[in-house]
Amino acid sequence: MSLAALVRTRSRRGNPDFVPSPPDRRGNSQAPRTGVAGTRIRQCALSALAGAALLLALGSPSARADDPDLISFTGSYFDVVHRKDPAFEGRVEYRSQDRWWVFKPFVGVMGTSDRAVYGYGGVLIDLYFGQHIVVTPSFAPGIYSHGDGKRLGYPVEFRSQIEVSYRFDNHTRLGVSFSHMSNASLGNKNPGVESLALTYVVPLNMLFGGR
Repeated sequence: MSLAALVRTRSRRGNPDFVPSPPDRRGNSQAPRTGVAGTRIRQCALSALAGAALLLALGSPSARADDPDLISFTGSYFDVVHRKDPAFEGRVEYRSQDRWWVFKPFVGVMGTSDRAVYGYGGVLIDLYFGQHIVVTPSFAPGIYSHGDGKRLGYPVEFRSQIEVSYRFDNHTRLGVSFSHMSNASLGNKNPGVESLALTYVVPLNMLFGGR
């Protein structure tokens, strides 16, 4: 057995995510595709980080701090990873102060400079580290229309996001976030899209003359 064949055999035995590629025109096997394994590793890493943050924050007395109803204004770089259909993205969200255990409901609408529109609603968790640092993971299903922008393969899209913000004494926040949208393979194609964003969060009563 040749050295190359021996290496390929050991790779198949040791890697459950190994996906053999079809042979080329000369009958030689091509390099394995590792995209599936890489995606799983990233998903596991994000889940582990989110779980660790949740445990740390819920174990702190400051995690029980309450905020009022909030309105968030966001500007972001749409399709920041692949950059095949980049656009400016604007979002507005209403974040309720009500809690379902540790979860808070929220709704929002997003639009891009390519006339894509996304309306969504879901739940978030505010994790407080001290009095000023807030980490907010969230998840929301919604309906997406691509307009002249990126086609995501299905009208129903799911958005997951992690936001890190600084909370001022008047409960306003300034933060950055990274989000991912995909259709969870409901459609024949599932390209997904990521956004990198800057967000300003304001208490709802502050917008209407309250304090």
